[in-house]
Amino acid sequence: MYCQSCGAVITGKRFCTSCGTAAPLGAPVPPPPSAYGTPNPYAQPQGPHGAPYQGGQPSEKKLPAGLLGILLGWLGIHKFYLGYTNAGIIMLVIGLFSCGIASSVIGLIEGIIYLTKSDQEFDAIYVHGKKEWF
Repeated sequence: MYCQSCGAVITGKRFCTSCGTAAPLGAPVPPPPSAYGTPNPYAQPQGPHGAPYQGGQPSEKKLPAGLLGILLGWLGIHKFYLGYTNAGIIMLVIGLFSCGIASSVIGLIEGIIYLTKSDQEFDAIYVHGKKEWF
């Protein structure tokens, strides 16, 4: 039997010796992790840099940031919402001097990019990775 959390072999024990997870009684035996790099479907999801993904919740900033980028992108509000103050000020200044034309295109593109990313990808790139532009 294999551990559903880490994929380690559990031999006749009620707990995984690697991670301490309790082995469910009568549970089906999942396939072993492949030696060829195929991910184990029972392993804990990985976040950025191989660390375990924390939370497992959908990103709380993805939808508001995407909608702010599409609707108010010329003001840079989505940048301020994500904590990118310098980028927000740059977007605001460009928006004011170009009557919103240049920065509204950037905001629209960024809003669409934000909404098309998966929750984990959005968090890894824009929340934890702090990528300010596109």
